[in-house]
Amino acid sequence: MNDYYLLGRSGLRVSRLALGTMNFGTGGFHAAYGKTEREAEPILRGYLDGGGNFIDTADFYTAGESETILGRLIAAAGVRDRVVLTSKFTNTIDPADPNAAGNGRKHIIRALDASLRRLGTDYLDLYLLHTWDRITPVEEVVRTFDDLVRAGKIRYAGLSDVPAWYAARAQSLAEAHALTPMINLQLPYSLVNRGIEAEYPAMAQSLGIGLTAWSPIGGGLLSGKYRRTGDGLAGEGRLGSGGAQQVADRDWAVIEALEKVAAELGRSMAQVAVNWVANRPAVGSVIIGASSAAQLDANLAALDFTIPVELRERLEQAGAPEPGGPYRMFTPRYQSWIVSPGLGIGDKPAGYAPPIWNGAAPAA
Repeated sequence: MNDYYLLGRSGLRVSRLALGTMNFGTGGFHAAYGKTEREAEPILRGYLDGGGNFIDTADFYTAGESETILGRLIAAAGVRDRVVLTSKFTNTIDPADPNAAGNGRKHIIRALDASLRRLGTDYLDLYLLHTWDRITPVEEVVRTFDDLVRAGKIRYAGLSDVPAWYAARAQSLAEAHALTPMINLQLPYSLVNRGIEAEYPAMAQSLGIGLTAWSPIGGGLLSGKYRRTGDGLAGEGRLGSGGAQQVADRDWAVIEALEKVAAELGRSMAQVAVNWVANRPAVGSVIIGASSAAQLDANLAALDFTIPVELRERLEQAGAPEPGGPYRMFTPRYQSWIVSPGLGIGDKPAGYAPPIWNGAAPAA
């Protein structure tokens, strides 16, 4: 993994595969599959040795243990200045306190200070709003981000799991008032979860925001661990426990297509699934997790090959989402009613304005 992308319209260079650390720690919501510090260390070391530099965590992960473990491991490895360290805020840290959650200024500042203490650092390279709270004015979030950058506590700002209109408004406010821009938007994206395609990639490309995809193997559904049963699915992973998980016929069609494509390529299903997401429009990086160093090594090899056009089309057709209104009006069939294809009217040629924030940038 020796190539890096500029994240959004910025000069920040990040690995095309980011390391997700949601399973670092054994507390809180993610305790069922968490890893101790001793188990997490070879995973982080393997990622760094493989050339990775983009590390993702959140104050909510394993009730703060993820940040604590990550901070100690980064310090022990002496790589703080090398890595792009990302954390997130939104979720409650004290159910009895109404201001200990959400995206208001009071909580953002308190959450950041707590994250910095756990991580053992005095700044974050990238700080993200974790989830839209449906309450806080976007202006307040953008202004707070700008204040934190000016204070030297964060270097860049971004968002996670927000509506496209919210991200567009945040970026437009930042541009209009010369405030810190959003350079990153985290979203779930996989062959079985393609709901973002209608709006987000075009929005991100237009406004200079790099997408980071999480859950690229559909929560494990595309890993190849599961088989179809009369009651749902069964397999060795946590989704197959008890055979209760229900999977739509559409998703089984994707799984079957992925299995065949992976066999033709001589690659694992998980590697092909990650590769497909990493090469989608506007995607700057894909968050991968691992339960062991061996699994990490397999994931890091996901970009060591190219999916031929014909095989890529088979994957995309198997799970192509049906455009809802008004998006079906933007397909080639309907666009032909607006401008005749014979008139030769189209986008500007690629060389007209260099895509300075979309292309790959080799590390310095």
